Amino acid sequence: MNIINAVSGTGITQTADGSGLIKVQSNGVTTNALAWGNFYYTGSVMSTRSSYNVSSITRNGTGDYTINYTTAFADSNYAWLGSTNQNAAGNAANISVGYQDNGSNVLYSTTQTRILVKFGSGSTVYDPPSVTFAVFGN
Repeated sequence: MNIINAVSGTGITQTADGSGLIKVQSNGVTTNALAWGNFYYTGSVMSTRSSYNVSSITRNGTGDYTINYTTAFADSNYAWLGSTNQNAAGNAANISVGYQDNGSNVLYSTTQTRILVKFGSGSTVYDPPSVTFAVFGN
């Protein structure tokens, strides 16, 4: 990862590991998205419209997806932001991020995030017309 860091008092520093990824920092705090993407599932086909630092997206079941990252994050204390389109009936959705599988395993890490898409505040899961997301962190 190439890190460009603007540090007060010392100016701009740069470090590199040859991965081809760029991380912009201000006083050691990352200011750009670690990953982002836009995807959908329809007619038994998983499709990614566009993405950055995403190696694959897996559909585990209806409305249940795992997003795998190309380069691991420094830690799992990141902010995951996402949105979906309404379904054909006009139902709004919410996204549960890193939800617990059978109440025991938190399903997010430095290399992947698992999400669940549901109608509004209910428990019914569905495959939305699209999911758009961005991940911010260290």
